[in-house]
Amino acid sequence: MTGQVSSVVLGAGLMGRLLAYKLAQLGHDVVVYEAQGSNAEGAAARVAAAMLAPLAESAITELAVVRMGHYGLTRWPALIDPLPAPVFFQQNGTLVLWHRQDAAEAKRFSLMLARSQQQLPCLQPVQLLDSASVRAHEPAVSSSFDQAMYLPGEAQLDNRQLLDALLQGMNEQGVHVLWNTPRSVDDFKPGQAGQPDWVFDCRGLGARTAWSDLRGVRGEVIRLHAPDVTLQRPTRLIHPRYPIYIAPKENHVFVIGATEIETEDTSPVSVRSTLELLSAAYTVHSGFAEARILEAATQARPTLADNLPAVRCLTPRSLHINGLYRHGFLIAPAMLDVVAEWVQHQTSTLATQFNLKFTHD
Repeated sequence: MTGQVSSVVLGAGLMGRLLAYKLAQLGHDVVVYEAQGSNAEGAAARVAAAMLAPLAESAITELAVVRMGHYGLTRWPALIDPLPAPVFFQQNGTLVLWHRQDAAEAKRFSLMLARSQQQLPCLQPVQLLDSASVRAHEPAVSSSFDQAMYLPGEAQLDNRQLLDALLQGMNEQGVHVLWNTPRSVDDFKPGQAGQPDWVFDCRGLGARTAWSDLRGVRGEVIRLHAPDVTLQRPTRLIHPRYPIYIAPKENHVFVIGATEIETEDTSPVSVRSTLELLSAAYTVHSGFAEARILEAATQARPTLADNLPAVRCLTPRSLHINGLYRHGFLIAPAMLDVVAEWVQHQTSTLATQFNLKFTHD
């Protein structure tokens, strides 16, 4: 033994990879156990749009998540910069559109955002756009939209590029990953002779046997290649039944989604969801009619009873990080830095700042 601090990370999804890479940077000898393979097929992060939109999400979540999301806007570039492979990152804001018949729903959404901005003045205020301003911000959208909201400062990244770059960075940092090797926290006794110094459970739904409050919430997304479509930023379409987002990635690839179903069923995307998502996208830009469907994917997001994330200390050196729900990429930097503070100082001022649940069993 060299005296080097040793850490075990359970799960190689978004949180597991970020944490393993960070611990290696801190000088830990890190071993990751992942129940599936290296392509992250079992991770909710692989099926995500990876939008970083704290103000937009404030309409459906608590201020604690919004605070963490706002923090992540500045942290993501710093996290991406040292990675050994490029990761698409864009900070052109979010455009919110609606049809005339949905004006009342748009008004309600606008009021919710205004309340969030009043509670958290760090959020940049919404800009209301008329038809000329809509065209100036996003020339390609359908002329049927004569009003919009622009949310400056919001961002997005490429989820799969990030997962791949993190894995490459882990390899370069000497992290040892054991694929197709499921483990649980009960398999380790941190601090005892022959055991790791730290254990971090980042398994998402894989941790249900250790955290009974976890449940899965199904999400469905469609990835398209649309050479005839150019959008400058993530675009959201307000609708009372199927509000959607369209997240443009590099090379005319688009991630379209928003369905949210209380089930852990990960069977293929339903016909109804496919029709609604694609029809809504077509109303935003007619060029989607000639797009090619690259993938229709589903995944169950790990969600706690109150839909909020949490860190739970089983012992001072055994932590569960879970419940990121639909906000994984939005809040992952905040969750990462909270855990890093705990590892280095056995306390976290950030957890208090974010009002993050940090419990001790």
